[in-house]
Amino acid sequence: MWRRVWTSLLASPFPLGQLLLRIEQGEGNGPAIMTDTALKKDNPPLLERLSRLAVYYELTKPGIAGYVMVTAGVTYFVSAGGRADFLPVILTMVGTALATGGALALNQFVEWELDALMERTRSRPIPSGRMGPMEALLFGNLLALGGITLLYFAVGWLPAALTAFSALVYNLVYTPLKKVSYISTLVGALPGAMPTLIGWSAATGTLSLEAGSIFAVAYLWQLPHVLSLGWLLRKDYARAGFFLIPRSDPEGKRIARHITVFSAGLLLAGVTPTWMGVTGLPYLIGILVLGLLLLLLATATLRGSRLSTTSARRVFLGSLAYHPIFLILLLVDALPL
Repeated sequence: MWRRVWTSLLASPFPLGQLLLRIEQGEGNGPAIMTDTALKKDNPPLLERLSRLAVYYELTKPGIAGYVMVTAGVTYFVSAGGRADFLPVILTMVGTALATGGALALNQFVEWELDALMERTRSRPIPSGRMGPMEALLFGNLLALGGITLLYFAVGWLPAALTAFSALVYNLVYTPLKKVSYISTLVGALPGAMPTLIGWSAATGTLSLEAGSIFAVAYLWQLPHVLSLGWLLRKDYARAGFFLIPRSDPEGKRIARHITVFSAGLLLAGVTPTWMGVTGLPYLIGILVLGLLLLLLATATLRGSRLSTTSARRVFLGSLAYHPIFLILLLVDALPL
């Protein structure tokens, strides 16, 4: 382990890593290395530093972290009745984004050897050799702890605790379960929907059935999304031994039924926030149309003797559009008019 830490430090482009590397190679003595000329030589060029920052940024999976951040911010705004102070909303979003980016970085540390086996993930920072595993471990922990700490001091213990719980479930339960059972998909949707509770608790300091109604939509939305993606990438996932879809379903008929059932559940869950008084008529009309369209795409997967790539891709793309439109509907409905 310590050899891996030492190797990661030697690979670092920053002055400490370069200094250790030169000592390791026996170049010069201590005082000579610390001259101005040597320091200038050891400092990487600006473009190299920027490139290194880009690798750190990539490690956080900014697309996913951004989605989580926006979800928490929108839910904060909705739970505050459309009247929220600017600073707490921003701090909630920043803290959530930092903690999520850290959790995603830690996930890549845990899975980097498996990522190297799959085409879609082998170019990530660790398996591609652009970052050492221990460097990613340190960075992920610092980022996650920083985000949780920010949430604790800015908006309270409950959103901080929910964020920590989400990161732990994602890395310690969902990640190892992917190699064991299809149940991992149901478990993984829990941290995926947690931003709704983080945003709600940041605004109100509590959780409620109203918060649960939005959480249910965010949870159920992920299931047709992940199942359709799992079918499209089933060969790649099989290389790493991941079971994001049922392992005994070569024709995909069981997956098609699950996609349809979960999409029907999403349609029903979508109207719950209005029934509980969280949202109004504009949201209700929009979410019904959205849910019906996704359900139509889902039922199309039941046709034929096997689940086709085309129908699975349509469900995936439809679910990809569902979530941002869902957030827009929540936001517009909450605006005070």
